[in-house]
Amino acid sequence: MLRQRAKVVGFAVYVCDIFLIIAAFFIAYWVRGAVPSIDYGPLYPIQDYLRLLFLILPVWTFLLYYFGLYESSRTKPLWAEPWSILQVGFWGTLFISMFIFSFKLYYASRLFIFIFWGLAFLLLSAGRLAIRAAAKQVRRRGYNYRNVIVVGDPTRAEEIADTLNKYNDWGLKVTGIVVDREEDRTSKIGNYPVVGIVADIVNIIENQIVDEIIFAVSRQRLEDIEEIFLICEEQGIRTRVAVNFFPHIIAKTHVDDLDGIPMLTFTTTPHNELPLAFKRLFDILAAGGLLISLSPLCLLIAIAIKVTSRGPIFFRQVRVGLNGRRFTLYKFRSMVEDAEAKRAELLHLNEMDGPAFKVKNDPRLTRIGRFLRRTSLDESPQLVNVLKGDMSIVGPRPPVPEEVLRYERRQRRRLSMKPGLTCIWQVQGRNKIRDFDNWVELDLWYIDNWSLKLDFKIFFKTVPVVLSCRGAS
Repeated sequence: MLRQRAKVVGFAVYVCDIFLIIAAFFIAYWVRGAVPSIDYGPLYPIQDYLRLLFLILPVWTFLLYYFGLYESSRTKPLWAEPWSILQVGFWGTLFISMFIFSFKLYYASRLFIFIFWGLAFLLLSAGRLAIRAAAKQVRRRGYNYRNVIVVGDPTRAEEIADTLNKYNDWGLKVTGIVVDREEDRTSKIGNYPVVGIVADIVNIIENQIVDEIIFAVSRQRLEDIEEIFLICEEQGIRTRVAVNFFPHIIAKTHVDDLDGIPMLTFTTTPHNELPLAFKRLFDILAAGGLLISLSPLCLLIAIAIKVTSRGPIFFRQVRVGLNGRRFTLYKFRSMVEDAEAKRAELLHLNEMDGPAFKVKNDPRLTRIGRFLRRTSLDESPQLVNVLKGDMSIVGPRPPVPEEVLRYERRQRRRLSMKPGLTCIWQVQGRNKIRDFDNWVELDLWYIDNWSLKLDFKIFFKTVPVVLSCRGAS
């Protein structure tokens, strides 16, 4: 895939960043040692400071990724990367300082921390600017390019050529367009010369430097030009086929390999296994950590529920998860024992449009239940669902089966990702969002734009929303 080349470049830049951060660390230690002792005694041995380095590297790695410093920078202004690096340094230094203060690491010099911040900013910024300058010079001299011709309908061919030109840090240079029909032949299409028609491809290959050919033709035309594919194969020329002639609007396309059989795949959900694996790892670590830290409070809640009302401590309910899978969701019981039986009597009070059911000041709530709902503590047992794999920390909220039966076809797509404890609509208003269509649109936007960065944003935004009880019923 074309983007794989960008990922390789991104990884190389990351390795360079790690070396520069380590260099800044040791230079900062040397500089601090050369400065008179002005903050709480002499400088401790380097062995003590190396402990900080093992904390700094993952923290700065996360922040560099979070602020988009491994995305394509070609369309960004020159000052954008230094500004992002400055923000990385600020938040990284703040976190390290809080860690030092919390764990009373008295050996860590405050002056050293600030010297490291300044040096890391200078080295990383200089490194990025040097990479930009070197890449520009390499491109200007004509090196590290693969010459590409685009074959097909003029409109689609120009669209693909423009895309390659926009992201030419991928190392692909459009040298011309080959039109499908004689009547489309002209001297130029947009900014690109027309070098012939499909019948001329063999001659073009023999007389020009061509590394790759991208075909942007119709499905019907592909079968007619099979011989050209075989000729390109014989001569070792890489060929690609633009498949945006399929009638999909939302789905993203990628190619899988089934024991040697190429499979063109369309998906509307994330498919990159590595980020999804990190999402699951985050779920396990976060859910496990929260369960341990909340266990004393959960014990008090259980006692309070048992003492103040009849019925079980936990409420169990069948919910619908990933692609229709059913599972048992756990919550602290916040309502009277026969609350489900009384639901039909309250349907006229439902404040949500569509199949969802929400009632403000629900009369079925117990005294302790109102507090649990307002603080969202009733949902803390769902951390067990996260550990079991039924749910994720972040994802669309899981509906009950009766709601799903009333979904429109397009609304069922919100089941295409594992449900979560929190999601984007909760941090944008929680129960203040009464229109079910708006609720679904937010969930679908989350699915279409999912990334680890987005999950972290939603997770950290959830904390103040829950603590302030905003939008809770």
